[in-house]
Amino acid sequence: MVVAGIPRKAVAQDFVSTAMAGLPAQTLRVEYSSPAKLRKLTNYQSLRGKFLGPRLQQLESALEQIGIHEDDIDDLMIGWKPGDKEMDLYGFAAGHFDKARVASHAAAQNLTPTPISGQQAYCLTAGVAGTCVIILENSLGAFGPLSTLSTLVEAHSGQATGLSSDRRFSGLMGDVNKGAPIWGIALGRAVADWFGGWLSAQNTLKLDWTKVFEKVDSIVYSIDAADKVNLDVKLNCATPEDASSLRQILEGMKMAQQLAWGVQNPGQPNPYSAMNVDAHEKQIGLQLSMAYTQLAVVGGAGASQ
Repeated sequence: MVVAGIPRKAVAQDFVSTAMAGLPAQTLRVEYSSPAKLRKLTNYQSLRGKFLGPRLQQLESALEQIGIHEDDIDDLMIGWKPGDKEMDLYGFAAGHFDKARVASHAAAQNLTPTPISGQQAYCLTAGVAGTCVIILENSLGAFGPLSTLSTLVEAHSGQATGLSSDRRFSGLMGDVNKGAPIWGIALGRAVADWFGGWLSAQNTLKLDWTKVFEKVDSIVYSIDAADKVNLDVKLNCATPEDASSLRQILEGMKMAQQLAWGVQNPGQPNPYSAMNVDAHEKQIGLQLSMAYTQLAVVGGAGASQ
């Protein structure tokens, strides 16, 4: 009853602080999303199909094994760090679940728990990189590969350094639109990883994303959804000269996306014509708005992730 009286915004902020403190120090990219906010949108199913990428779909299916359903998740914080072939994915979730219920469902599925730092982990998919889950406390859980999960538990308990001590992330948090249902931060090589995922659906730009964004130190982005889906990105470059050069490349990418859209969707309004790219000193701003009807025929931001 007490929790029910706490404003949703305050609960989300507490969750973000908890998650950032528990993510490993090696993390290069984070993304927060609020399924609780997104589910209230009349176009939620359209958004869900675009922003719930294959790896999150796998996570969702895995969680079903221990009785945690999509509607049980209110807040999600995902972290990425460099892996062998692709970036490892892990994070925290908050919502409506508890240890006793999860343990009961796990036993019914014949899932043997793995002890980690006094907690019980349930590995839901096979392999070293498979998805494992720990319910840290009622309504708060952590997920990821077993090796990474150990680091999350240690950071959450204060036994290891978490991401909240990284000045790069803490300094960028002030640029985040925390009211948006989806927002994220990426550093260094993770910038190219994010942009490659965002633009991969059009599949017209054969660029070396690592080379394009090598002079970008970080990005901060948010995705807001109401009558339209609005993407806002801030790219922080090493120097003003780097920002100027990158702006020219982004303007070229804009033209390419406009042409690709015109070929693939003739006669339909072109969202890339209104895409805005501006630069101020070392920072580039990029804004794009897209109607739900347009979203239905495009891969969407970060779809491949």
